[in-house]
Amino acid sequence: MKKVAVIMGSDSDWPVVQGTCRQLDELQIPYEAHILSAHRTPTAAAEFARAARANGFGVLICAAGMAAHLAGAFAGNSTLPVIGIPMKGGAVDGLDALLATVQMPSGIPVATVAINGAKNAAVLAAQILAVCDDALAARLDEAREAMADQIAAKEAKLQAELKG
Repeated sequence: MKKVAVIMGSDSDWPVVQGTCRQLDELQIPYEAHILSAHRTPTAAAEFARAARANGFGVLICAAGMAAHLAGAFAGNSTLPVIGIPMKGGAVDGLDALLATVQMPSGIPVATVAINGAKNAAVLAAQILAVCDDALAARLDEAREAMADQIAAKEAKLQAELKG
């Protein structure tokens, strides 16, 4: 199985990005997590992105806040799928990060999840990898069934309270 790179622009992103790693663990997807900056370590970030395919990665997840362009910098240096997690914070509470992540030039796409959307980034990475991995696809199906079961249980509890 290809592994996932989980890249943060700063260690301050880690409390949110841990949700990505937990979800990858639950889906039994190997990953590496690193702190690299498009602005403060541009050479290291570009080298990582350029070598990612050769190093066994299948998807790159990049989390950055404010107007940081981490996901875009990775997308510009790799043809692997890149998923951006815009991080909440800064003067406009994450909107700048969202726009910096989603507004990419033609030919250099970044799939973007919600602000602080760590879990969805992991699920999207899993869906990409599952295109060629039936066992992973089955684990995703099981996770969806478990979510549906949780909602059904909550609905049953609500209806019991309404009748009670």
